[in-house]
Amino acid sequence: MNYKGQIKKVLIVDDEAVVRNGIGRALMSRQIEAVGASTAQEALELLQTQSFDLALLDIRLPDIDGTELLQKIRVKHPQVGVIMITGYPTIDSAVYCTKLGAIDYLVKPFRLDDLDAALRKKVALKPDTSPHRRQTLELEVDDDKTRIIGQSRAMKRIFEKILKVAPTDSTVLITGESGTGKELVAKAIHRHSNRKHKEFVAVDCSALVETLLESELFGHVKGSFTGAHQTKHGLFELANHGTFFFDEIANLSLSIQAKLLRVIQEREFMKVGDQKRIKLDIRIISASNKDLGKCVRQGEFREDLFYRLSVVPIHIPPLRKRKGDIPLLVQHFLEKFSKKLKRAVPEVSPEAMAILQEYAWPGNVRELEHTIERILILEDTDIIRPVDLPAFITQRQGEFQMFSEDLITLRELEKKYIRFVLKRTRGKKTEAADILGINRKTLGLKIKKYGLY
Repeated sequence: MNYKGQIKKVLIVDDEAVVRNGIGRALMSRQIEAVGASTAQEALELLQTQSFDLALLDIRLPDIDGTELLQKIRVKHPQVGVIMITGYPTIDSAVYCTKLGAIDYLVKPFRLDDLDAALRKKVALKPDTSPHRRQTLELEVDDDKTRIIGQSRAMKRIFEKILKVAPTDSTVLITGESGTGKELVAKAIHRHSNRKHKEFVAVDCSALVETLLESELFGHVKGSFTGAHQTKHGLFELANHGTFFFDEIANLSLSIQAKLLRVIQEREFMKVGDQKRIKLDIRIISASNKDLGKCVRQGEFREDLFYRLSVVPIHIPPLRKRKGDIPLLVQHFLEKFSKKLKRAVPEVSPEAMAILQEYAWPGNVRELEHTIERILILEDTDIIRPVDLPAFITQRQGEFQMFSEDLITLRELEKKYIRFVLKRTRGKKTEAADILGINRKTLGLKIKKYGLY
C-alpha cells in the first residue's frame, strides 16, 4: 500500500460505536492510529488539541449535519483531508460533498478495498496551487446551494467568525460597502445556527417608507390608524424563534431606533394600537454601508443601540482590497450563468483576467456578478478576451473617461458619472446604485437633484 507511513493518524466521526471500532481496527492493521468521536462537537475539540492527517465523517450526526462539519474543518483545519461516509447515499449529496472539498465519498458498509483506494487518493492528492483554486473556502448560505466563496486571508477570517458566532445568539453587525455580500454573510450565520430551521426575515431599512416602517415591524390591530382595515402580523412576529436581519440599519429614524432598543432589551413588543405584549425570541443581525460609529458621533444613531447591535462586528472588505478572490469569483459566476443559459463554460484569457483584476469594482461582488452575466448573454465565445469585456472596464475610447483636458466642478463630474452609469444599466436604478456604491433612495435624490429623468 503506497500510503504506508504517509497517513499516520485518522479521526473517525460516527455516532455508531460499531462503525468507529470497525474502521479503527482496519486502520490500525495498516499501522495508522485511529481516534473516534461520536459527535461533531467532540470531533472539533479533538481537532483543536491533536494533529490528524485525515478525517472520516458520517453525514448523519446527532448534533449537526456532517456536511456542516466538513465546512468547519475546511475553514479551521484545511490541512486535514476529509472522506465522507454514509449509509444513505444520493447522487446530490455525493456531488455536494465533493464541491465542498471532500476527497472521497464511501457508502456503508464499504469494503476494505474501498477504504484503501480512498487512503491512496488522499496521498496522491497534490495541493492545488493554481491561482484560481488555491485553498478555496466555501460556506453554504441557503437550500438553493448559494455559497460564499473566497481564498484570501480576509475571507478566511470572515468564515472563521461566521462559524464561531453562528451557534450563539449574539447580535452581529456586518459592515462593508454596497455589493460586498452583507446579506449573504447574515444568511450564512443563520444557516449554521441552531435557528436554521426557523425563518430568516430581512428588511431593507432604506426601502421602506418611514411612516409604514413601525407597522411593518410590529404589525397593527384593526382600526389603529386610517387604512388599517384588518389586523396585521408584523415582521418581528413572523421571525419569532428565527433570525431578523436589518439591512442598512443606519437609515432607521431615531424614534424607531428607540423602539428597537426596547425590543432588544425586553424581548417583547406590542402591535401598533394594541396594549398586549408579545414575547419575542429572535436573533438580530444588522448591516450597514455607513460608519455607525461616525453616525453616533454626529447624533444620527443612538449610542446605546449601537453597542447592543455590535456585540460581534464583521467587516467585509471591498473587492478591490482582495483582488486575489476575483479569478475564483469570475469562475464561479461563469459556471453559474453558463448553467442558467445552457451553454458551455467559456475560458478567460490571461489578458482579460488581468484587466478584471485591475478594475476597481466600485459595485463590488454584485457588480462583478452582473458583468459576467452580461458578457455571457452578449458574447458568444469560447474564450473571453479583452475585446469581449465592457468598455467601461477596458476604458476604450468613446466611453466615459474620469478626467479630461477641460476641468469641471466635482458636482458636474458626479452628474456626468451618474448619467453614464444609468446609461450603462439601461436605466435600472437598483443596479446603478450598486455600481455607484449608494442605496437606491440616495440615487433617487441625486437623479432629482441633477434633473436626470
